[in-house]
Amino acid sequence: SAYGKIWVAAQGALEDLIQKEIPAEPPRPQKDQQVVFHTLATFYVKYVQILRSMEAVYDQIVHPQKRRVIWHVLEGVMGRVLELKSEMVDLEFSEFHYYDDILQDLKLTPEDIEIPIPRYFVSEKIRVLKNRERILAQILTRAGQQELETKVNVKLLSLEEAVRLIQVSERARQGRLRAKFMKEIRLEEEKEQQAKIRGVTTLDPDEAATRIQKVWRGYSQRKRTKKERLEEMIFLGMVSLRLGVSQVCPANVGLTNGWSLERSASITRQFHMPMDLQNRKSVYYYLYYNAVSNFSDATGKFPDYPDEEDGGSAAIFAEKTPEQVAAELAAKEEEKEKKKSKGKKDKKSGKKEKKKDKKGKGKGKKGKGDKEEEEQGWKMAPSNFLPTVVEGSKSYKDVWQGRDEGHNFSQRFDGELIKEEKRKEVEEEIRVQVDELMRQELKNLKLTVDREKGKKKKGKKGGKKKKKKGKKGGKKKKKEKDLTADRTIESLYEELVQEGLLIRPSKTKLADFIGEYSYLGTTLRQADIEPMPSLSDIRQLMALYGILPLGSQAVHEKAPLMKTLLLAGPAGVGKKMLVHALCTETGANLFNLSSANIAGKYPGKTGLQMMLHMVFKVARQLQPSVVWIGEAEKTFYKKVPKAEKEMEPKRLKKDLPKLLKSIKAEDRVLIVGTTRRPFDADLKPFCKVYKKILLIPRPDYSSRLALWSHVILQNRGLVTSSLDLSSLAKITDGYTQGHMMRAVQAVLTDRRVQLQGKKPLSAVEFISPLARQDPIYKEEEEAFK
Repeated sequence: SAYGKIWVAAQGALEDLIQKEIPAEPPRPQKDQQVVFHTLATFYVKYVQILRSMEAVYDQIVHPQKRRVIWHVLEGVMGRVLELKSEMVDLEFSEFHYYDDILQDLKLTPEDIEIPIPRYFVSEKIRVLKNRERILAQILTRAGQQELETKVNVKLLSLEEAVRLIQVSERARQGRLRAKFMKEIRLEEEKEQQAKIRGVTTLDPDEAATRIQKVWRGYSQRKRTKKERLEEMIFLGMVSLRLGVSQVCPANVGLTNGWSLERSASITRQFHMPMDLQNRKSVYYYLYYNAVSNFSDATGKFPDYPDEEDGGSAAIFAEKTPEQVAAELAAKEEEKEKKKSKGKKDKKSGKKEKKKDKKGKGKGKKGKGDKEEEEQGWKMAPSNFLPTVVEGSKSYKDVWQGRDEGHNFSQRFDGELIKEEKRKEVEEEIRVQVDELMRQELKNLKLTVDREKGKKKKGKKGGKKKKKKGKKGGKKKKKEKDLTADRTIESLYEELVQEGLLIRPSKTKLADFIGEYSYLGTTLRQADIEPMPSLSDIRQLMALYGILPLGSQAVHEKAPLMKTLLLAGPAGVGKKMLVHALCTETGANLFNLSSANIAGKYPGKTGLQMMLHMVFKVARQLQPSVVWIGEAEKTFYKKVPKAEKEMEPKRLKKDLPKLLKSIKAEDRVLIVGTTRRPFDADLKPFCKVYKKILLIPRPDYSSRLALWSHVILQNRGLVTSSLDLSSLAKITDGYTQGHMMRAVQAVLTDRRVQLQGKKPLSAVEFISPLARQDPIYKEEEEAFK
């Protein structure tokens, strides 16, 4: 299949990258920063290409076992992309990077490195999201807020004005009906006149029969084709016989096959596993018992059983006989005794060495300096995701590479693979049980032997235990009190909705944030000029820092932890839109803790603690969640204006740092602040909370050109040759997306939309509504830097 070929190509590219990332010999530290950045950027670009391919393949392939392997690799690649991005940021001390040379070498376009939004973030939990939407709508309806939102301001009319309005509407209706009736009469007369001119009154019977046959045969063939197609879909398992409606969607088919795979796996585990696995416990026990007896006969001691972290008995019986195991255990015991004797000698010689070190400090410093100079330079940091990628690539090579799936037309799961997987799981469980039994058995044997030999070590053990207790006592931390232990999550959710703290995000996609790539970035950097970020860069960073970690639990836990994000920029550049897009793309809940929204709610210190406790408890339970703080600078005001003192904008200032400490890697909760005046805040505590700050600039010429076209089409406008978009984009330098949207809405009224066929849109029409708005001047934008 086409997507099967894409998968093969992506796995091949991934294998090449793994070989480069894990070379046979460790590379030397690199000192040239440009070479380091080029290496990181090349890896980043190639991983993004693989990520795009894998996301498309996962969305389209329906085989459940293939989807598991692809998902495993996809999560690893996503995490690796985030790690490489973090390394580039640490290297250049900038969030924005430009890859013009690399794109040129690889013959790629900027669109080829656009971060994809995995569709399974939403599609695999669509039922949960729909259920949550239904509950939210019910709560809003009960609270009466939904009616308030949809209510339109209606002007009250007097009786005379109402009667006049009804008369005008009725006369207009009658006029339309009369005009329609007259048009039908006129068309009938024209047909009769044309028939008289031609002189033909009726068709020839043969020609009439031919026309009827043509219509009938077309209808019957279409019906037959539709029936055959339905039968084919039923045969493929893509149509429900009960519903009789086509549901040909790869994602739906993949989910259905996945459910059947899970069901089959559970049945296989319970009923169809071979009975010999149940006898493995006695086999393991017998083998280890022999190994222990051989070891005790040879050394006169009992060996230490490996801990579970070291693999337990799996580390012992990895394709080895009991005799080999006994020999290994004896060798380990000898090594331990040697280390103990060395340790005693080291303690004695330690004092002498210290004196020598004090005398030869000057020489030592020189030696250390030489080593540091040798070791200086950049090395690739260890990755948390590379083992995941390697494991997924290995499972692909072992199972799916070169496998012929031509016979599996319906893409059903493979039962043998399920049995093999479950067999390993059961063996592991049995091994753990045997390990516990053997540890207890060894403990009992040692106690028995010690009693016989009369060795007593109670004093030493007691002293050690006391020390351990003291350590444990020092590590204890106070547990946070659950202020709402007697309440359910549903009741807390409802209360937050009623108070307006949990709101419904608008259905906005990240792709709706229109912006073009900056082609001058590299040139300006080479001239030591820091370029303004482009809107395309902002879209990329929102996907990297917000959507990918929130959408995937595994990525969020292992990737560089992102707790807060600040979007700064002038009014109208799309900060709120990005917050809503973040929730839409990940299916996240949206909590509004803006100072204006929480004013007067839950008053007092205890009330504030209760509010924050409820918000973050629900956010963790129903993760992913986004906590939005609008006008974030008000929380950290240097001096509160008199007009805003009653709102208490600084309520959250002391509690926000504490909340950040409570957010752990397993909590998919992101605090997003938006601000248009960050310079009004006290920068020291402000930057401590918001460590990742993204500046959203005014749109440049190329972005404005794309925006004008998009906004006009979105508002039912037509872009024709008479509309000079290039000139319009040129003269609107300094205007934001919000300015453009308001101008287009002012021009494209219902009447103007209807007249477009006769009078096309022109650029002059948009100048008047734009002139009524104040643009963002360059000095104001420079203040954000």
